[in-house]
Amino acid sequence: MALGVSAWSVATAATGIMQSFGQLMSARSFVGIGEAAYATISPALLSDYFRRSQRGRAFAIFYVAIPVGAAVGYLLGGWIEPALGWRAAFYVVGLPGIVLALLALTVTDPPRGATEEAAGAATSQPIAVTLRGFAQNGAYIGTVLGSAAYTFAVSGLAFWMPEYLLRVRGVNLSSANFMVGSVTVVAGLGGTFVGGYLGDLLSGRMKHGHLWISGLSSIAAIVPTWFALTVGSAPGYVVWLFVAEFLLFLSTGPVNVAIVSVVPIGARAMAMAVSIFTIHLLGDAISPPIIGVLADISSLARAVLIVPAAVAVSGLLWIATAVGTAE
Repeated sequence: MALGVSAWSVATAATGIMQSFGQLMSARSFVGIGEAAYATISPALLSDYFRRSQRGRAFAIFYVAIPVGAAVGYLLGGWIEPALGWRAAFYVVGLPGIVLALLALTVTDPPRGATEEAAGAATSQPIAVTLRGFAQNGAYIGTVLGSAAYTFAVSGLAFWMPEYLLRVRGVNLSSANFMVGSVTVVAGLGGTFVGGYLGDLLSGRMKHGHLWISGLSSIAAIVPTWFALTVGSAPGYVVWLFVAEFLLFLSTGPVNVAIVSVVPIGARAMAMAVSIFTIHLLGDAISPPIIGVLADISSLARAVLIVPAAVAVSGLLWIATAVGTAE
């Protein structure tokens, strides 16, 4: 974890001194490598710290970093770039991460499965056997594919919303960044915390409770997401954006709890690795360019309407998985 945080912090700061596209791509690639090292290990570690009945809340607190980090990025970028230039923004957000990497070295590594009711359940298997098990695990496959559709929607919204507000609604870019950042931090904090508690509450009463929360919240977010991208006047679209993001962030903690809960204890880090690879490959790696292509073909106002469609796909996949693997 410490190496991962160090890698992406140094790579982020180094982005500010890059002089060519190739150098820039290399620096950003190392950011991804560092993030992947951290994001695969940390959920498995949290699972060993907290009992199943507490994981929704624990994961909610952990994953609240996503909306907070996104919002801080929007806000800092909007303030630093006009004053000091875009390069300075990477120094400001990158170098402090090295301190956090040192803090990661102080974290105690508990035994695998330390909080599980069945002691000694954690076993290590060859990678090929583990991957074959994932391919035969319907609950895992459905949860990950739903997460990919969800990531497609959320990343497309996050990437294009400021530009959408600029082009379609006539909001200047600085104000658009501030608006999206403010909505994201408030809705993200509230939605992530509430989703964690609801997931724990429901999982104590039914199988796949965390997955049900994820699916139902995505279904509920379809209409608000549509209105956020079609209502033409403020504050209407701002209110709908808040409601949509609140509902979408409800699943942040629960869906990751669902992933680590449907695989063997000793395979949790690998399960997160495969999940992260899949959601990036089918989600945020293709969402912004697909929306961009659609915008070139028609208009940005029409292109972004693929987002509520992806939200619907995620909700339906999660609910179908919860129903189909309930026995």
